[in-house]
Amino acid sequence: MAKIEEGGEVHGVYDVVVVGAGIMGSCAAYQIAKRGKTVLLVEQFDFLHRRGSSHGESRTIRVTYPEDYYTRMMKEAYKLWEEAESEAGYMVYQRTGHLDFGSPYNQSLLAVISSLQKEGVPHQILSHKEVAIRFPTLRLPEDSLVIYTSQGGILRASKAVAMFQALAAKHGAVLRDRAKVLRVSPHWRLPDGSDGILVGTGRGSALGKACILAAGAWTPQLVRDISGVELPIKPLHTSIAYWAVNKINPDALSPTRGFPSFADYGEPYIYGTPSIEYPGLVKVAVHSGVLCDPNRRSVSPDMEALKGVVSPWLASHFKGSVKWEAPIMAEGCMYSMTPDQDFILDHLPYSSKTEMVGINVLDCKQGFFAQNGRRAGQGRRRETARSQGSLPYLPEEADPDHGISSETEAFVQNGVESLQRDQLGICKSQILVAAGFSGHGFKMGPLVGRVMADLALTGVSQGVPLEMFSIQRFTKDAGGNHKLYEAPVKPVPQATIPRTRSS
Repeated sequence: MAKIEEGGEVHGVYDVVVVGAGIMGSCAAYQIAKRGKTVLLVEQFDFLHRRGSSHGESRTIRVTYPEDYYTRMMKEAYKLWEEAESEAGYMVYQRTGHLDFGSPYNQSLLAVISSLQKEGVPHQILSHKEVAIRFPTLRLPEDSLVIYTSQGGILRASKAVAMFQALAAKHGAVLRDRAKVLRVSPHWRLPDGSDGILVGTGRGSALGKACILAAGAWTPQLVRDISGVELPIKPLHTSIAYWAVNKINPDALSPTRGFPSFADYGEPYIYGTPSIEYPGLVKVAVHSGVLCDPNRRSVSPDMEALKGVVSPWLASHFKGSVKWEAPIMAEGCMYSMTPDQDFILDHLPYSSKTEMVGINVLDCKQGFFAQNGRRAGQGRRRETARSQGSLPYLPEEADPDHGISSETEAFVQNGVESLQRDQLGICKSQILVAAGFSGHGFKMGPLVGRVMADLALTGVSQGVPLEMFSIQRFTKDAGGNHKLYEAPVKPVPQATIPRTRSS
């Protein structure tokens, strides 16, 4: 039975509390609830809001990646999308086929072919003549390297997020929006005496055996407040635009005429979808953006940047088929970029001796006890605060004034000893991070949800190279994972940043 209550407060004890109800958090909540576990999904804004990275009419879904691990991961992601659609009873994925093209010397594009071959993904390398016959509206240089895969298409973005939220609720998940998280505190005693996580929001507090932070561009601030860890994630404001197809042949770029989603691996990287969301309009945008503050960014698109970058591209690649002078409509979106443009899927290290965390070994041990109310008089202050209504609801059994459990004390000691043994050293908490999806994560939402549910409930997950998505990789190299080709997303000059406003 669905548990969505208008005006409902945040309270209770759960197996997992998920922070952030975009595609990643919603998929994680669904996976956890589907396994018969209790889960609370909290969102700081309204559900399906348009201020983050999961809203809009569509996202491209493709199996083509230079990194073979992403190509491999997409195989499972496709299956999970289909399973969710089957359970929901409606579709959010529409297959259109997908084209990748660019210079025959482009290392990323050559790596895409290698990944497809390695993973046994059916694909075609098209000649210039074949492109002209199959996609007559598209004009490419004669020496272009062109790859076609039939699995590509689009995902109905907001509809997909809503689908996973509905499925999560169907399996018993509790959903709360307009509940901004004010604190996430580890090492609070649960009713059964075990160690738990307190999640305090503006609408009350709840306890969980584990907590998943999937709050998009807001995740770094949450992580910083919890542990002092500085995640190397930079938010980018990006703009998505829809352009009018020539009225003489309005269906020329529609999937019914065989036109696919596409990506141009040139400078800049341009991507698009066929005329599918809005009749007579095609989505084409630049895979880039400007640095922004998620709390103060303008949600307006950068129309001048679109006209300055995308318009010339359309004029040269869709001669006569698209009105390239200016988009008919556009909207802003946001990327959360890591240096290597790989995800972060990991337990949050509570303390470390590395530069990444400004907490030493002694701080780690003292911090645990401070979190658990060991100082005299704290209980009286807490009771006063609660009676005055300034402290969120907290089950009495979980009150830190009752002292630290023996299990927690042992965990602290083990954590301190491990810090002395291991450079990253880790009091690894049951707080997990799913972040840094770098403008290409939406399509893998169901897979990320599965992985995060695995980690939260069992501590391990199979089928995904988690070492590539660890926080620790940035302690070895500030740039993260080393790659032999350039990353597709490059921030544009700061001068084009839209004016900001208070949110």
